[in-house]
Amino acid sequence: MRSPTNHLGDVIPVPSSVRPASAVFFPLHLSGTAVSPAPAAPGVAEHLASTLDLPLRAGGAIRLELDDSGEPEAYRLEITAASVTLRAGSAAGLFWGVQTLVQLAAGADELPGGVIEDRPRFAYRGAMLDLARHFFTPDEVKAHIDLLVQFKINHLHLHLTDDQGWRLEIPGRPRLTEIGGGPGTGCDGAGPGFLTLAEYADLVAYAADRFVTIVPEIDMPGHVNAALVAYPELTPDGQPVAPRTDGEVGYSSLTVGKEETYAFVETVLGAVAELTPGPYLHIGGDECLSTDPADYRAFLDRVLPLPAKYGKRVIGWNEITAVDLPETAIVQYWRRRDEGDHVARTLAAGRQVIMSPADRAYLDMKYDASTPIGLDWAGLIPVERSYDWDPADVLPEESVLGVEAPLWSETLRSVADVQYLTLPRLPALAEIAWSPRGARDWPSFRDRLAALGSRWDAAGIGYHRSPEIDWR
Repeated sequence: MRSPTNHLGDVIPVPSSVRPASAVFFPLHLSGTAVSPAPAAPGVAEHLASTLDLPLRAGGAIRLELDDSGEPEAYRLEITAASVTLRAGSAAGLFWGVQTLVQLAAGADELPGGVIEDRPRFAYRGAMLDLARHFFTPDEVKAHIDLLVQFKINHLHLHLTDDQGWRLEIPGRPRLTEIGGGPGTGCDGAGPGFLTLAEYADLVAYAADRFVTIVPEIDMPGHVNAALVAYPELTPDGQPVAPRTDGEVGYSSLTVGKEETYAFVETVLGAVAELTPGPYLHIGGDECLSTDPADYRAFLDRVLPLPAKYGKRVIGWNEITAVDLPETAIVQYWRRRDEGDHVARTLAAGRQVIMSPADRAYLDMKYDASTPIGLDWAGLIPVERSYDWDPADVLPEESVLGVEAPLWSETLRSVADVQYLTLPRLPALAEIAWSPRGARDWPSFRDRLAALGSRWDAAGIGYHRSPEIDWR
């Protein structure tokens, strides 16, 4: 029986171009329907066959093919009554096309006919998960990656260190995780744990298999109390400091005038760079309220060039615009959209920007005053507010590397909490990052989002049932 929501282009993010073919449908579950192996992208073909519960067989009517289009993440999906052909210039493009195909197939016995031609608006489409305030296991992070890729998110920013915890093993600095990842760490002492070297490498590989780049963040020179607890020689007087499990910010700082600080920074950044094949290394740089401004600038002048030494592009929160940035530096803008001084300075310096305005993109903000978890310092963010903005309202489009949706974990205690704050706002931000501005509109998005409710219910995903959406 044909699904009433099974319309070409009825997916999130909305495709660039949709040309339906009237009264044409491809039968998905007739005997003999199969996915043809794709020698150039075997994992993608296997993923599609597994997800659609179809066999993988030579000569199958569902075909994945590479072409020479030159656009690595673009794809073309053609559905006729006899076949489904997905073409792209790379395996990544095929993978994103598969996500469209899977959404079209959900709950349906037939695929609607026609042609979709699609490409991303921005190269960087990100989400951030804060492991420092509450640790999530490797399997939990993998499940989160599987959720993200459904909406063509291709970067996962892992916030690995903060005042309340240190979540990545560093060779030669064992106390960072022995203490910073031990019992009683995390906000309220409720989130202990850390990633071993092997676990991190496995997580990076798992993400790469799904065309997701891991972006590790080691926050400095502020947000470092966990490091100071583990290694008191990093404090100004070499004396121990007390662990902190509250959610306050701005009280900790590395000691800018001590050479021990820079030996520590080099060890940590070098280790993380070696572990991370992706091109980015995030050094934080935000909310350094207890660092003297002159010291802050001196620290950044010395540290910002270090990622390039290891073959990485440095990313920092928008406070890093207080200094002259390396040519390849990327600024992640997190302030409210009406606080544009940092953006203006970044634009003047010709640097690329990842847009994460807190009053639109922060997934840890409450939906409304009754939301049981989350914060509200940047305001309440219902679904329409997370959708109804555009990066080009703030910066010229060519200055925007992409969009990222951060999820800080001060109030998170479970995967269910992650799902509740992530959905349904992440699809809104994913559509801003992927789809052409002219193809987006709230009424259409609201209808397409409504169709996902029954799928999430069936999967046992605890999303927020926003009253803005007429859930099906």
